[in-house]
Amino acid sequence: MPAHKSVSVIGAGAWGTALADVAARAGRKVTLYARNAAHAAQIEATRANPKLPGVRLDPTITVTSDIATAADAEIILAATPAQHLRAAVIHVAPHIKPRTPVIACAKGIEHGTHRFMTEVIAEAAPQSVPAILSGPSFADDVARGLPTAVTLAAQDETVAISLVQALGSATFRPYHTSDVRGVEIGGAAKNVLAIAAGIVVGRDLGASALAALTTRGFSELARFGRACGARTETLAGLSGLGDLLLSCSTAQSRNFALGIALGRGEAAPSGKLAEGAFTAPVLVELAASRQIDMPVSRAVAAILAHKLTIDDAIEGLLTRPFKAEG
Repeated sequence: MPAHKSVSVIGAGAWGTALADVAARAGRKVTLYARNAAHAAQIEATRANPKLPGVRLDPTITVTSDIATAADAEIILAATPAQHLRAAVIHVAPHIKPRTPVIACAKGIEHGTHRFMTEVIAEAAPQSVPAILSGPSFADDVARGLPTAVTLAAQDETVAISLVQALGSATFRPYHTSDVRGVEIGGAAKNVLAIAAGIVVGRDLGASALAALTTRGFSELARFGRACGARTETLAGLSGLGDLLLSCSTAQSRNFALGIALGRGEAAPSGKLAEGAFTAPVLVELAASRQIDMPVSRAVAAILAHKLTIDDAIEGLLTRPFKAEG
């Protein structure tokens, strides 16, 4: 397969801007698309994005608010929140060439439809080749060129390999796989578990409780993943366990920060989207439809829906019947 020479990033938030820098470091011709023309003009003129303070945009990157211009690329990175992915892909779909890889760069499950990210892309742009990028990463680290490893999945592993080669560099290391569902489940479910971990920290329940929550949470993530056809090695890798451990260990994680606020009885951090808050009820519904027990995720969903207090949720988890490991 020939090398991909051009990349467009749809979505000029912090993550989209960081990914544009990634593609530029990899030697690609890069276009960054912002739907708001004034936002695009500001980034183009200042070579900086207010959503990613302190980071200079690579001078070779073109910034535009024209979707047709942005769509003229060999790879499309859709760097929008999960619940906005469908609208973004529908917007770009009429302008992309057939068989163009469209890579979802969000972690979540669509509300209402229960669709995973590559399924959303397949429906919104049937002529495209859906793929997913996930793994333990923060926009600020990636934009500054700090070492980061992620997972990139496509159904055709040859496609995944070509995308890895197009985006990888000395500081951004993607690992390829054809286990699309495993990558999607790992990325989506860990957001919910990060909220739970934040609640434990916010409630000051101790390091032992956090370790127990993280391991039991990963156990249910893996249980759900295997039931949906995901491979164990993917769930135990960067997009599953690695992503979960990062998100449960630093307040940079929006989901973890939300959990801390909830645990302390405080209002949610303003201006920060926590994907796990949207994913939790969908994940629980999917698990129930497959008769998969996910008590931690179920408790998080109930807390977010104000159906259960945190104290009652903790008591419910601690008084569950004793059972075998697994």
